[in-house]
Amino acid sequence: MLKSKVLEGLTRRRFLQWSQGAMAAAGASPLLAGAAKAFGDGPQAAGPSRPDYYEKLGVTKMINAAGTYTMYTASTMPAQVQEAVGQAAHHPVHLSDLQSKAGEYIANKLHCEAALVSCGADSALTLAAAACVQAANPDLKVGDIPEKVSEGKNEMIVQKAHRYGYDHAFYLCGLNFVEVETMDDYKNAFTPKTVMTNFFNAARGGEISHEDWLAVAHSHNIPCNIDAAADMPPISNLWKYTQMGFDTVCFSGGKGLRGPQNAGLLLGKKNLIDLATANNNPYDEGVGRGMKVAKEQIVGMVAAVDWILEQNDEAMEKGYTERCNVIAHMVQHIPSMQVSIFVPPVANHVPHLVLTYDPSVVGITPREVHDKLRAQDPSIELNPSTGSKHSITGDGSGENQIVLGTWMLQPGEDEIVGRELRKVLTSAKGA
Repeated sequence: MLKSKVLEGLTRRRFLQWSQGAMAAAGASPLLAGAAKAFGDGPQAAGPSRPDYYEKLGVTKMINAAGTYTMYTASTMPAQVQEAVGQAAHHPVHLSDLQSKAGEYIANKLHCEAALVSCGADSALTLAAAACVQAANPDLKVGDIPEKVSEGKNEMIVQKAHRYGYDHAFYLCGLNFVEVETMDDYKNAFTPKTVMTNFFNAARGGEISHEDWLAVAHSHNIPCNIDAAADMPPISNLWKYTQMGFDTVCFSGGKGLRGPQNAGLLLGKKNLIDLATANNNPYDEGVGRGMKVAKEQIVGMVAAVDWILEQNDEAMEKGYTERCNVIAHMVQHIPSMQVSIFVPPVANHVPHLVLTYDPSVVGITPREVHDKLRAQDPSIELNPSTGSKHSITGDGSGENQIVLGTWMLQPGEDEIVGRELRKVLTSAKGA
């Protein structure tokens, strides 16, 4: 019988879905072709005369059991998004016209005032900052950022726990950070030089809530940006934060949205999106000039928005859970193995399979398993938290855990991962 551990934070609904799926997994059957079609998965068949450029370049393809990480080329695009990208490549258009029409379309679909297709979420952060800098310094021209920002208003308030590797996106606009921890800190942090605030939605710390963060900033007439790059699903997050009151919201295009990897979305108030657009390509002097978004990526993001709005959170979660169960069934009898499914509360909010075991019993550590699977052909990439001191579940047992993100697996790859994982685990001590 499959061992399971219901983790803290897992809802009753998710537990029921998991337990029902576990029973179904007893047969370890692959996902139905219809399910694959619903998720838009599966590579497009290449014609006989078309070369495989990965093969031509000697680049190893991999099975992505990690997730939508940039270093693993993020998500795979559904068929209708691939087709839209391909069609767009055949016809030149005026790029500014395409950006404008695409932004209007996306804003209407996602219930916000305005939208801009950016060169990823990082670019969206920079463009949001440029917009806020210009809004606070109306005498600054587009080409004055960042060189002349130090002469005017140039401070951004952020919770200390929300500092992260993407701070550079704001430095590009000449901003200085003002850190706060408590509400009193925050209320006292506003000065005549404040131009914006930033809220990192996936931060694991910070005591100030979304609502309080917005209320205080807006009482000073200061715009609030939120970095929600990986925070979809649920699908409703695409309009949740603008409707909550955030003035600009940044999403990655190549994660849960399943659009092109080098695209993203900046959503929000029209006056700020207009300023962000002026700082973006194809205009020559803006800080975003080098963050070029091609016609193919813009159309791809429009198609990705159409695609995601045709999907259903429950159906997607069920499909990802079924893939977890296929793999779990194949390794459940490994000595000391405990199997659970964990859904991160914010970013990458999808079912992850967590395998916890005693390496001294099995004879191999999770990091060694990670390295062996990566070296195979096809290469299998596990979630980066595998064998990490920082457990994905927060329970402190990460060094003894194998973590698999199943949502980017192609049809049939769950069985390949389960089979190869079992082979590596059982060969260590002949288990």
